[in-house]
Amino acid sequence: GSIADHLVFTQHQPVYTLGLRKGADRHLIWDAAACQAHGIEVVRSNRGGDITYHGPGQLVGYPIISLQARRDLHAYLRDLESVVIKTLKRFGLSSQRRSGKTGIWLGSRKICAIGVAVRSWVTYHGFALNVNTDMKHFAGIVPCGISDASVTSMADELAAPVDLHAVQATLAVEFKNVFPNT
Repeated sequence: GSIADHLVFTQHQPVYTLGLRKGADRHLIWDAAACQAHGIEVVRSNRGGDITYHGPGQLVGYPIISLQARRDLHAYLRDLESVVIKTLKRFGLSSQRRSGKTGIWLGSRKICAIGVAVRSWVTYHGFALNVNTDMKHFAGIVPCGISDASVTSMADELAAPVDLHAVQATLAVEFKNVFPNT
């Protein structure tokens, strides 16, 4: 309560993060030597979800938001998904939620992973949108533990590199529209 809500953007060095979901480590395909050969660190995280990849060209957003006024984690997740869906639409991509799965999808291809955590009704962790991501790094994991789907990026879908700063600016605008206190 001492500061306003915030949204922090970053890109990570290549890393696989394991969430709190039981059995997430079974979805790491590459052994330690293969991970090292690809320059990918493996880190346990305190966020929800399974295993995912973070790396250059992927825009990671960390919302730090108080949910005190509306203690509804599911509504928060739906709102977070809405921010990404609206952003992708502005770039000409029609995305959607997938029944029973968290994240944003283009058909059976996941373009954005979401893994959140909440402590004392304040959110942390967030979403990872594949913009110009090196998709080869997803070969070392079963992304989010989902074996019946694939992952994609904005660049792959649009068949051209995408201006990462434009995506970040659009996400910030859409985020402010959905979460006006940020």
